[in-house]
Amino acid sequence: MNKSEKEQAVAEIQEKVSKAQGMFFTDFAGIKVEQMTELRREFRKSGIEYTVVKNTLAKKALQNVSGYDKVLDKLVGPTGIAFAYDDPAAPAKIIQKFREKNEKFSLKICVIEKQVYDGSRLKELASMPSRAEVVAGILGSINSPITGVIGTINAVLRDVVGVLGAIEQKKAA
Repeated sequence: MNKSEKEQAVAEIQEKVSKAQGMFFTDFAGIKVEQMTELRREFRKSGIEYTVVKNTLAKKALQNVSGYDKVLDKLVGPTGIAFAYDDPAAPAKIIQKFREKNEKFSLKICVIEKQVYDGSRLKELASMPSRAEVVAGILGSINSPITGVIGTINAVLRDVVGVLGAIEQKKAA
């Protein structure tokens, strides 16, 4: 890799870092090609970009962006980075599920919305609700009181219609 190729690779990594809401740095030593292909497929399904990086290039890219000092010393050995752009915690669920079948695969460290977490907290991060689940919960909470109010109004209207019907019957008689 010549100097211009390295500079281009650093710029690409830096761009991904600046756009990503979540980054998961993994160690894939001992994982077979078929297993990595399966992992990449799962990431793609969720809109997550997974890239194998050279540690020196990743370090240079991270040094150009503030707030990633704690990550630098974790960049040893084979490193892959999962970049999450929409749901910052989504890779945790995929990594946790993949790790259950492939114990050699591990999470070194991750960054979710500029907050750094050690890889030992993978189970905790994987149990976090996804952005879609949080939105659904909020919408459900908002709709719940409205549904109750509408039900009450409907009940009152039924009673009013019943009373008006009774009055009509008495007038007709």
